[in-house]
Amino acid sequence: MQHTPSSSTDKQVDTAHAELASVIRRPGAGAVWQVFAGLIWLPQAALLAWAVQLMANGQGMAAVWPMAAGVLLLGLLRAWAEGHGGMLANRAARAQLSSLRARVAQSLAQTSPLDKSRPASGQAASAMAEQAEAIVPWLARYQSAMWRVRLLPLVILAAVALQSWVAALILMVAAPLIPLFMAIVGWRAKAASEEQMLQLGHMNAFLLDRLRGLSTLRALHVVELTGQRLRDHAEDLRTRTMRVLRIAFLSSAVLELFSALGVAMVAVYIGFHLLGTLNFGAWGDKLGLGQAMFVLLLAPAFFEPLRDLSAVWHDRAAGEAALQTLQSMQAQSMQIVGAQHAAEASPVDEQSWPGQPVSVSVSELKVQAPGSDSSLAPLSLHIQAGEHVALWSPSGSGKSVLLAQIAGLLPVLQGRIEVDRQTLDASSATQLRRRMAWLGQLPHVFAGSAARNIALGRSSVGPEQIAEATQLAALDEALEHRPGASLGEGGAGLSGGEVVRLALARMAAQTRAGLLLVDEPTAHLDPETAAQITQSLRHMARGRTMLVATHDAQLAAAMDRVIELPLLRPTREPQS
Repeated sequence: MQHTPSSSTDKQVDTAHAELASVIRRPGAGAVWQVFAGLIWLPQAALLAWAVQLMANGQGMAAVWPMAAGVLLLGLLRAWAEGHGGMLANRAARAQLSSLRARVAQSLAQTSPLDKSRPASGQAASAMAEQAEAIVPWLARYQSAMWRVRLLPLVILAAVALQSWVAALILMVAAPLIPLFMAIVGWRAKAASEEQMLQLGHMNAFLLDRLRGLSTLRALHVVELTGQRLRDHAEDLRTRTMRVLRIAFLSSAVLELFSALGVAMVAVYIGFHLLGTLNFGAWGDKLGLGQAMFVLLLAPAFFEPLRDLSAVWHDRAAGEAALQTLQSMQAQSMQIVGAQHAAEASPVDEQSWPGQPVSVSVSELKVQAPGSDSSLAPLSLHIQAGEHVALWSPSGSGKSVLLAQIAGLLPVLQGRIEVDRQTLDASSATQLRRRMAWLGQLPHVFAGSAARNIALGRSSVGPEQIAEATQLAALDEALEHRPGASLGEGGAGLSGGEVVRLALARMAAQTRAGLLLVDEPTAHLDPETAAQITQSLRHMARGRTMLVATHDAQLAAAMDRVIELPLLRPTREPQS
């Protein structure tokens, strides 16, 4: 059986990117309202120019009041349309970001815990919580700015051309230079933003890792050295951030230069035209004062959409960099077997699960760790239902990989695994995993009470089941002195043996699981604690099938049978 675990993830990434690209290309309701708000300036400018023409003709203020009232009403309508469009665009961007975060969280949850390429928790948290926020301005403001650039300059150019073809020609010559130079600057802005996002993720991952091991750093007297490395990371991030800001200011300066030149050239032409020096460019003999005022009012508005685009050009670069960071966390990840079918699986009541012990059969299985060049020879074994078996071999010889493959946490590259005479594959892995209980080498303790750590959000695990599981794992004595106390993240305040007992209580609470997969439960424990854990395991495994990976002789002797695994061998001959 051959599995390509990254193919489904790549399809999800491509689908998410295609959906986001379609959102950017398609004008949303917010963009439509903001484009409408920009178009309102044309009748406003026409009313202002008309009022100026009337006053130049000698008419009094009475003739101007209707125009002033029209400008005021149109201004209120424009402000409301602009605000309403911005609100709709921000809501749509937030909804799109929430959907994207949900996809990333689902992808990370489905990634195999043995995948060494998975992002560090600090980096993932920084990307999803902090860096992902850069996507909101990109979707909310950049999309609206792009549609204003596509539509408003054409409409304004047509209105100016109806009055003076020379003024329209000046705007046509000045306008293309702005996007050209902005694109040149934007390429560098995107690269600088990507470097900034990458360094930010690395610094957060470094900080979280060192905070978790602060007690160890103090014991080794390297706190000052760690602080210096953190300062180096912060200084590097500051340098990259300032580089991004410099590029952003450069793009704004380019826009202001060319827009100012364009407006100035139009103003110079209109001035000399009214003075009679330049008697060409108008469709009639000469522009009137009102017509000239109308052109002068529209000239800055012609460049305003480009100015808005320049203001959000950095948002685009930062948003694309953040999107690429989120996508890179999903691409090429090694998913657990059946992850793509987990959402489709129907919920099952634990009380209806078969609680009987299950058999396990492995046929010509290739046991190879992710990214490793060594593997076991094709392995075949059979474990009877209710049998307690120890996988015996030195550390690093593939025991944990074999357990992970049986649990469906790693793909089967070659061979076949059957659990209770049912083949473990993508379609059956989710249902079969519900009949298993897992204890890894490094069980994680979440911040919260012991009861919450044992239940892990399972609705079927109530107070009675928690109390029974705690007693079965011999954890009740350790917790009786601190009832209701909150445990620290990562097991702060618990000894190594107590953390293992907490993990045993999690397994004990899963009363309907017929297969227990236990990975090195007595490693790094003193002999007395290891003996207690062995006794608790044997008591817990009564009436169940248990497979234990260990190199502890006492634990192996307590099992019904010991299977000694061969040593790892290279999968290909070394090059000479």
